[in-house]
Amino acid sequence: MSGASAAPPRPAPGAFADLLTGYCLDVGAGQHVLVRSTSLAAPLLLEVQRAILQRDAWPLLRVEVPGQTRSFYQHAQDRHLDLVDDLALPEARRADALLGIQAPADTRELVGIDPELITRVARARRAVREQTMRKRWCSTLWPTPALAAQAGMSEPDFAAFVERALFLDRPDPVLAWRQLAAFQDRLIERLARAREIRVQADGTDVRFRVTRRTWVNSDGKRNMPSGEVFTGPHEDGVDGRIRFTVRSAPAGIDVEGVELELRSGEVVAARARRGQDYLDRALATDDGARRVGELGIGTNYGIDRAIGTILFDEKLGGTVHMALGRSYPETGGRNRSALHWDLICDLRAGGRILADDEVVQQDGRFVALPV
Repeated sequence: MSGASAAPPRPAPGAFADLLTGYCLDVGAGQHVLVRSTSLAAPLLLEVQRAILQRDAWPLLRVEVPGQTRSFYQHAQDRHLDLVDDLALPEARRADALLGIQAPADTRELVGIDPELITRVARARRAVREQTMRKRWCSTLWPTPALAAQAGMSEPDFAAFVERALFLDRPDPVLAWRQLAAFQDRLIERLARAREIRVQADGTDVRFRVTRRTWVNSDGKRNMPSGEVFTGPHEDGVDGRIRFTVRSAPAGIDVEGVELELRSGEVVAARARRGQDYLDRALATDDGARRVGELGIGTNYGIDRAIGTILFDEKLGGTVHMALGRSYPETGGRNRSALHWDLICDLRAGGRILADDEVVQQDGRFVALPV
């Protein structure tokens, strides 16, 4: 109808920005907040800037244009691949908090780029990444047409899906996140007593030794959306086989049907129905890439399907994920690597999690511990 105004963007960028700068990062006066995204997230970026300024802090926006990353790999010289810009590490050290907002124009932007180039940059940026991990940080996503297409959804449906995953459809999103955090505290109480976690499903029977390792309650402070508990299993304490049933798309490269066999914590056999070359190169990143850095359990039932984005898929209620490579130090994990690749196994159609032979989750639902 002539004169009708366009519908407001979803999720509401103002409410989203307040959630990120308040609940997630707790930005304080005088702090420096480094914000990374693309120009497609402009509605959210403007509101994030507003929210940071209202908290009397300094917003440092680092905004990419579509195609910038691919162009970097096409034109980078050896020094750009194997060294780090002199400003990158001081900036990471100086920032008080960091916010990363995924908003790609093309989820397959790096298809055709030699994976070895990507690996070289990951190695070179290891010190910057480790410095970042010591700070308050949060990763999130702003809906784009490319992400909607990857998820197989219309743009309005995808935006509504993201809104539900963030709990921004709730009357009080912060209260909803605190309620999930309380549930995850109860789950951790059960898991923390266990010496071993066992995961069983079709093609999967794997044991993780977790004695005296710390379980972390991921309640939206670092990932938004979140909804997982995770730990770092003993570096030599993972044995068995696991089949990952959720498609992965690292750097826009499709990897499907990954099956791993592990012995004393090390991958001794690795197969992929699609993306074998990427899998092989990832495992060859460095000495720590063949070991397990993380075991996570998804608890966010506001996410009801996989969309090809790990940030969301690993939180899906009724799944487990295992990361190859770097551990999170707060878990007690000691594995070091430039790689941290989360791979996901869906347990909703016939799988279970056991803690010292006691069933904790069956067919994607927690036993005697309702969400």
